[in-house]
Amino acid sequence: MLSLEDNERLTRVGAGTPMGELMRRYWIPAAFSDAIAKPDSSPQRVRLMGESLVLFRDSGGRIGLLEERCPHRTASLFYGRNEQGGLRCVYHGLKFDVEGNCVDAPCVPQVGDVQLRNIKNQLKTRSYPCIERGEMVWTYMGPPELKPVFPDLEWTKLPKAQRYATRHVQECNYLQGIEGGFDATHLTFLHGGDTEPSRRIVPTHYEVLPTDFGFVVGTGREPGNGTIMWNVNVMLMPFHKIISSVPHAAHVWAPIDDENTMLYSIDFHPDRALTEDDLTRSKEGRGIHTENVAGTDHAIRNRANDYLIDRDLQASGASYTGMKGLGTQDCAIQESMGPIADRSAEHLLACDAAIVKIRRLMLQTLKDHATGKPLPGMNPRSYRVRSMRCEAPSGTPFAETMISRVRIDSEAAE
Repeated sequence: MLSLEDNERLTRVGAGTPMGELMRRYWIPAAFSDAIAKPDSSPQRVRLMGESLVLFRDSGGRIGLLEERCPHRTASLFYGRNEQGGLRCVYHGLKFDVEGNCVDAPCVPQVGDVQLRNIKNQLKTRSYPCIERGEMVWTYMGPPELKPVFPDLEWTKLPKAQRYATRHVQECNYLQGIEGGFDATHLTFLHGGDTEPSRRIVPTHYEVLPTDFGFVVGTGREPGNGTIMWNVNVMLMPFHKIISSVPHAAHVWAPIDDENTMLYSIDFHPDRALTEDDLTRSKEGRGIHTENVAGTDHAIRNRANDYLIDRDLQASGASYTGMKGLGTQDCAIQESMGPIADRSAEHLLACDAAIVKIRRLMLQTLKDHATGKPLPGMNPRSYRVRSMRCEAPSGTPFAETMISRVRIDSEAAE
């Protein structure tokens, strides 16, 4: 179990909280680029890290992410006019550029230039820098002087044809998603019947190794021939998972606030375009992707309708859960724990060894951040890693078998 105090430290993401301040040191996905595809297109609401923001692309194509409240009378800038290089509040006509500067104040009576500049300085609003990578908008919400270079996250560097990405709102804290993602034993049960036979063997080996990018989680299954079949999944700090699947896949659990998460799911192939055969399972909602209500980020199968569970299908044995798709199954269980799971009420078992190690590593990272020690993933090249599957002789140390294999060749990654 985890103490209530440590649970709070790991799960709270608002400004000023230990985990919130840690996550703000990294680039965070805010939206798909096509949400603001054209200059002066409609602004979009973004809820991220407990903050209500508004995203827009100005007349020159620059991206702005501003606090949603106008600093004048706190009206929502979501209703603003995106025009002539800035976002204009429709309440009193104040206009702000992508850096949050007030560039026009037509509601202010005739005053001197110095007085007008002072007024505009007082009206400067919070803004966060944004960049685009992999047809997604990413933002940095931490101290400007500590802003890192965007990391070499492989799937963001591939041509669009080699990547398929979706997202949906998960109604629980981000940590429930991450822990579920790295809980290997559930593949045998929760996803029973929906995964390949090799993953239905109950694992007997659990390894977690800290790295300069986060950690590597190894789950070993013994097929009975003197070897161990390893599934090796990669955690890139603070909320990325590179999944050991074919084609390659990834998750990003971007906190909306303490009790909601935007889950990005990505299929990708580093060497070729994805084919329709590659994507059939994903587009039908049978894999890690969910089917959403048209025009929204909300899954069709959700908590309000009990994920459309089919009890007859469950009883038939054709599906362990009676719920369609790995993504739906994961969300159903993770959301069933409540908005923020009470980990002090758990009774952990031997199969939870990886979960225990992950929590310890994340708590240690919080301590390192508090004392100013270097954080994992700050070197952009440290993200040049892949998940993998392999078979190794029993008795071979996990570290010896794995770490040298997950690194991507530096030249090949360029």
